[in-house]
Amino acid sequence: MSAHNTDLRRGSHSGAITNAIMARFSTLTWVVLACVVRVQGVTTGGNMQCALLLPRPPTSCLFVHTFNPLLLLQPPPSVSWSCITYSDVDRAFLDASTRRGDWQPEDVASLGEVLLDTTRILAHRYGLSYLEVWSALPKMNVSRTLVGRYCPDFAVPTTCVACRYRSHDGRCNNLRLPTLAATRSVFARLVPPAYSDGVGAPRDSVVRGGRLPSPRVVSSVAHRDQAFQDHTATLYLVAWGQFMDHDFTLTATPVGRSARNQPQRCCRSTPGASPSPYCLPIRIPQNDDFYRQFKMTCMEFMRALSGVRQDCRLGVRAPFNMLTSVIDANTVYGSSLSHSRRLRAMHGGLLRMNDSFASIGLRELLPPKLDDPDQGCIRLSPDHYCFLAGETRVNEQLMLTAIHTLWFRQHNRLARLLAVLNPHWDDETLYQETRRIVVAQIQHITFNEFLPLVLGEQVMARYQLQLQKSGYWEGHDPSVDPSMTAAFVAAAYRFGHSLVPSTVERWSSSHRFIDSTRLSKLIQQPWDMYRPGILDQYYVGFMNQPAEAVDNSVTQEVTNHLFEQPGKHYGLDLVSINLQRGREFGLPGYTSFRRLCGLPPVHSFQDLGYYMANITVNVYQDLYSHVDDIDLWSGGVSERPLPGSMLGPTFACIVALQMQRLRQGDRYWYEVPGQPSSFTLPQLESIRTTSLARILCDNTDLLLTLQLSPMALLNHITNPRVSCESGFIPRLDLTPWTDPPQYPYFREVPAW
Repeated sequence: MSAHNTDLRRGSHSGAITNAIMARFSTLTWVVLACVVRVQGVTTGGNMQCALLLPRPPTSCLFVHTFNPLLLLQPPPSVSWSCITYSDVDRAFLDASTRRGDWQPEDVASLGEVLLDTTRILAHRYGLSYLEVWSALPKMNVSRTLVGRYCPDFAVPTTCVACRYRSHDGRCNNLRLPTLAATRSVFARLVPPAYSDGVGAPRDSVVRGGRLPSPRVVSSVAHRDQAFQDHTATLYLVAWGQFMDHDFTLTATPVGRSARNQPQRCCRSTPGASPSPYCLPIRIPQNDDFYRQFKMTCMEFMRALSGVRQDCRLGVRAPFNMLTSVIDANTVYGSSLSHSRRLRAMHGGLLRMNDSFASIGLRELLPPKLDDPDQGCIRLSPDHYCFLAGETRVNEQLMLTAIHTLWFRQHNRLARLLAVLNPHWDDETLYQETRRIVVAQIQHITFNEFLPLVLGEQVMARYQLQLQKSGYWEGHDPSVDPSMTAAFVAAAYRFGHSLVPSTVERWSSSHRFIDSTRLSKLIQQPWDMYRPGILDQYYVGFMNQPAEAVDNSVTQEVTNHLFEQPGKHYGLDLVSINLQRGREFGLPGYTSFRRLCGLPPVHSFQDLGYYMANITVNVYQDLYSHVDDIDLWSGGVSERPLPGSMLGPTFACIVALQMQRLRQGDRYWYEVPGQPSSFTLPQLESIRTTSLARILCDNTDLLLTLQLSPMALLNHITNPRVSCESGFIPRLDLTPWTDPPQYPYFREVPAW
């Protein structure tokens, strides 16, 4: 989307005036040149060539000519040019490095902050506008500056060879841009960010001098717990959504070195210590209906770390992803070679498991997390251990842990079957070939079962997300960036928080209700997994319990009791965290994304009545000073859903755009032909028989019957309950993977 279509200058104009301003500014295009222009009066020495040329009208104030509405109808003035030299960049970089203190280039967060400070210094010295910081500075070639000298390996291009197997860290998926969507890459943007200072300060109100309402106030007033259930989806959709979220993204945030990887404290810092510069605590009003009884006036929150762009280019604050963006089952296998090795048994292609139930004939559990056992885990005693998986948040809540367990079991089941078919394969080949199949199955289930329920068939068709029924899919495009977008990460994909129930139920194999547990008691406390037979009761319960509806209602289990510690009666508020994360990411308001998606514009609170309930509109009018201030997450979940979809039009658009990019930009996508990683047509046809129902049947102990689509509620006509032993749920045929000993698969050992 063109930068000129979005209101980037905060707090002064909107509507038609803003559009006219942007049109006027478009006549003052910048030129990025390595030109030989000498600058007078600069005594820093070094390279005096222009790194960046910027248009400047012949006046002391660019704002007067560009942003004064009284001059909009006058002809554009003649333009002079301002030159930022390579020496200027060096000087700013040295100043920023001095402020930061000791740091190493391989430390992403430290280098990211130095680059951000370099941007701030240049923006201040040259009076750069928001548009220039957003669009011009990143085009500057910094390889001829000190920045280029310190740019680490993970941020610069490397030589790639097309391989059969994915790297664990995502490098070389795109052969031309090897670091694209790899670990430590910055989030992409669908629209330019709305940082209040134009560089990195959290978003504020579009009203000059105005402040956005407290996230906690928005949460407690606009997102009360009203418990409306969805009439289609089960808890499997909720669990799968979070499982995939943890495949997509982990935003890099600061952690305390002495706090077992828990976030640093902002509300009550150590006496005599300065608060972290990343602190952005959420203020709780003294009259809060819930927290006032505990005298809580502050909620912990840390800003995301600023990352390093490709080639260490300058620009606005850029949060980054600790995971790969594409669907590659890093939830199972990890996002680094070192972590993947910790998970492997190193024989037979198998993953490590906990077989403590073997004596009673039950399947294995995930391996225990022995190193740093308190990370992401509320331990009841020193001999209690949470679980280890490919992603660190595996213990975040029991539904998620159960899905992780399912796929560890599936990997080992397939590896054993492939070993029988191909006894000449070594451990590495068995591991990698099994991994290829598991990734393909997860991709298939996500696009074949999960997304159609979330988006609806009309949205799936509009964004060309429907899978091929036969043959290969020719839609791979190496020019498409599959990186996670900030709007998807910090708002749209968090629609699942509205689906979360207050309790999680257990049912018998005959589909009879047994019991339920408060969700807050299952967050970071997966201890029920160690009770023989209980996990299968949860598996049956997930398919029988309805999810909540996607709306502005959110359960108190996550708005008042998130990560509640034993013995306490309160926790954090997930809705407040969502809103604060969106603001500190600089996400523009809800109405900006309606414009992005080509939806009818919203100019006033009254216009909102066409797209959400009147009572919600009235709440927003009381909370926000301007309709453009409404936070994207809040407005997105409050929209009425599209026909056949769980989402309203704005979130459906953002989610669909992200999924489109994921599929088109992934060279290893399971339907793509012509790559060393491509499946044969018989293998591809076999993968297309994959279903969540078959995965459950093959990897549980007591499950006998289930509906054909476990993510959807039972319907005796469209989604009937069938036996696992019936022919209604196809089995994966592995015979296309039979490999004659004289023609073994080429054994590749990843280089990272």
